[in-house]
Amino acid sequence: MDENNAIDKRMTLFALTWPILIESFLRILFVNVDTFMLSKYSDTAAASVGAAGQYVSITILFFQVIASGTSIVISQNLGAKNNRKAVDIALVSLVVNLLLGILMSVFLLSFSGKLLGIMNFENEVYKYASDYLFIVGMFSFVTAMNCTTTAILRSYGFVKVSVFVNIGANLINVVGNLIAINGFMGIPVLGVKGVAASTVISQCVALVLIFSALLRSIGPDMKLKRIFSFPRKIFVEVLGDIIKIGGPSTGENLSYNISQIVITAIINLMGTYALTARFYVFSIMFFIMLSAVSIGQATQIMVGYLIGAGKVDDAYKACLRSLRISVIISFITAIVFALLGRKLIGLFTDNEQILSMGSVMLAIAIVLEPGRAFNIILGGALKGAGDARFILFLGIGSMWGVAVLMSYILGIYFGLGLIGVWIAFASDEWVRGILMLLRWRSRVWESKSIVSVKPNLSAKEECVINS
Repeated sequence: MDENNAIDKRMTLFALTWPILIESFLRILFVNVDTFMLSKYSDTAAASVGAAGQYVSITILFFQVIASGTSIVISQNLGAKNNRKAVDIALVSLVVNLLLGILMSVFLLSFSGKLLGIMNFENEVYKYASDYLFIVGMFSFVTAMNCTTTAILRSYGFVKVSVFVNIGANLINVVGNLIAINGFMGIPVLGVKGVAASTVISQCVALVLIFSALLRSIGPDMKLKRIFSFPRKIFVEVLGDIIKIGGPSTGENLSYNISQIVITAIINLMGTYALTARFYVFSIMFFIMLSAVSIGQATQIMVGYLIGAGKVDDAYKACLRSLRISVIISFITAIVFALLGRKLIGLFTDNEQILSMGSVMLAIAIVLEPGRAFNIILGGALKGAGDARFILFLGIGSMWGVAVLMSYILGIYFGLGLIGVWIAFASDEWVRGILMLLRWRSRVWESKSIVSVKPNLSAKEECVINS
């Protein structure tokens, strides 16, 4: 009972959000520090790493099939007080994602060059992107384990651990990048290859630290050797529950990333300046969406836990409260970033054409980001409730029917360039956000839970039943 009470205290919006906010900031910093530091070395190198990073993001999505499903299923089982099963789910997810990570490492070692060839990059861009993807892709299994371990800790409410781990990883990455770009004590300037190596080293250190924290935090049942004694039936059942939620959830993210690659190819038709401006502005916009992403992840965990505990009305109200907070913060943040647009983009480049395009794109973000907040918060809540298939079908339809199609029509056919692409992005976010709100208000998601939802009983009623 003491363990359950401790979990209850960790499952509040504030307790979950602020560590996730800091962790998300550090993760975004981790991703963008490579782009920022390489921009001082070469605009082309920075854009190349951004392009290669899209493929890295797609590989992560395969790991998120297990990681995102694990987080939701564990949350619901903890809410239902099925603590032993929650540990079984964690163990299965670790083993499956490790194997998946090894397969992905082998795949990228073999085909990284061919994957980048699809994008029709200029020779210099292709070379830099190929070097980065080859080195980072080789260690995809490390990324897989980091994703899974973090998801497990979050679902238990241990969200502070990743904050300290990410601080250390960022420091290692920054020092490594400085050495790679500038050279140090006889070490030659390694450029993109050195930056990729620095990224890998920092991720390996992070994995050692966060995995050690996992073994200490979850309890005595968290022993890896238990996986070998699992009956096949339990293993298949647990994996089925994870994939049932994680598959559609990750399918939506996979669709998004592939659609972004297609849109990048469309932008590539507009020239290198447009491509570079796109990556710089995206790097800045990650910070605008930071609050929505953090509140969305916290809401997903909280909704899953409340539904598992039978507190469906509380879950419904918690989502709408999170939505109001997130939309207001996103709107205000987008205005601030738009006003500082040229100065922020100026941190990356002094090219006037890129500065002008980027400033207008950040102004459009004032409309785009509140729509994204709707999308992130409601999408997270629906996934936490187990309604992942709806998100998948809606996402595929809107991303391709609105974002990709309108990007070509407005950007190329009508000649609006990047401005047209950003209008298409905003339209996609608002279409999905409004339809998700209607879905949440319909309360269809109440029947989608993985665990059997128990009635919300008082402590006295629960004692009577148990006796």
